[in-house]
Amino acid sequence: MSFMSDMRPIDRLAQFISMLQFEDLPRDVVEKTKTHLADTLAAALAGTRSKEFRTASRVANAPGTALVWGTDRKLNARDAALVNGVAAHAFELDDSGGCDHSGAVVVPAVFAAMSEAARPVSGRQLIAAVVAGYDAGRRILEAAGGYDAHNSLGWHSTATCGTFAAAAAAARIFNLDPSATRDAITLSTSFSSGLWAFIHDGSQAKKIHAGRAAEGGLLAAKLAADGFAGPSQVFDDVWGGFFRTFNKAACEPEKLTEALGENFKVRRAVLKPYASCRGAHSAIDALNDMLAESGRAAGDIKQIELAMSAMLMGMCGAKENGAMAPTQMSLPYALAARCVHGSAGLEAYAQERRADPRIAAMMKRMQLSVDDTMHPMDEPVVTLAFADGARMSRMVPRATGSAERPMSSEDVAAKFHVLATMRITPGSAEKLWQAIRALDTLDDASALLPLLAGNADQRTLFL
Repeated sequence: MSFMSDMRPIDRLAQFISMLQFEDLPRDVVEKTKTHLADTLAAALAGTRSKEFRTASRVANAPGTALVWGTDRKLNARDAALVNGVAAHAFELDDSGGCDHSGAVVVPAVFAAMSEAARPVSGRQLIAAVVAGYDAGRRILEAAGGYDAHNSLGWHSTATCGTFAAAAAAARIFNLDPSATRDAITLSTSFSSGLWAFIHDGSQAKKIHAGRAAEGGLLAAKLAADGFAGPSQVFDDVWGGFFRTFNKAACEPEKLTEALGENFKVRRAVLKPYASCRGAHSAIDALNDMLAESGRAAGDIKQIELAMSAMLMGMCGAKENGAMAPTQMSLPYALAARCVHGSAGLEAYAQERRADPRIAAMMKRMQLSVDDTMHPMDEPVVTLAFADGARMSRMVPRATGSAERPMSSEDVAAKFHVLATMRITPGSAEKLWQAIRALDTLDDASALLPLLAGNADQRTLFL
């Protein structure tokens, strides 16, 4: 694709999104997109067993044509985007590294838009729309200074930048021209919201952020499709603009289009093997690595010392094992669960496992400290002190699920099936897996919908 050099970054990005075709995508981008689509849908199917999903689906209940995954219900597109987004993010097993949680924002918006599209959406068109969403969401975060600059002010980027991602993806499904696509993504900034205040009291608010971003981006695309104009200068250096409002420091709007069409942002998205905030994952890996290399067992550990950045301490440093939401943000709990239960997967967060007295005892043996020399996004240094006096320290720079430390194809498939079968049958899960792997051969992507249907009242909540 070629672009006029004198176009503003937002106009170039809108043109890119509007014109993006499956044929423009490298094969590795296609395959990674299918993996993240499958991962998001599985996380959402599991998430239908959460309290947050149950509540959201009772409140957002306007009937329509868009399927609520894991159920036999159909809601209007906006309500379905919200509810499916809540389900996808409910158990902290959706992907990261985008806007931040791109899958839980983009995929619900795309499927909701499909229910209102004027024509059948092919599997190839669905893939292109998902790629557009991941690209746009990450680019706006990078242009706003990156994760630290944006989130350290108290904004949750999944919610604030996620609307941008959802709008771009929905605009591609609606086949909007460049002008309307620009209106969709500029309008979406007026629906940007979401604060980190949930971190202080165990609020469930974080779980709604992905759904609200999906809903807001979809609404922006629907309005733009009907001729509603967006604020043309929202990405300029003006009062009331996105960058001045959400960062305050110098931003880099040129990053909206840096290496556009070459550096596809879905490539940097990461899968999550553990059911915790991504901030805890590197520490879990470090613990696993040291135990494996030393041949020792978790029971040999006398004390765990954690040195971390101030940002990570504020985000994940609390020793929590009460309600589900704050426990999933707790790095100490994740390590304690690995030591006591042998896993930091979703099963380790069940109510009876959180209440195990060995968990609290293990967390008491952890010493956490802030290292002021660390940059905000640095991973923690984990030190294990063993009963025999031996000590080991490790920092894992990129956690499992990243490009540097990828999950095996077998582990990716296993995660999908474990999560999907929390709601649908093993047979349906396998058919869904195979259909997604062959998505680029489907003439109509709505063929996935019967495989996503179920009865969300058949199984109890996962608490």
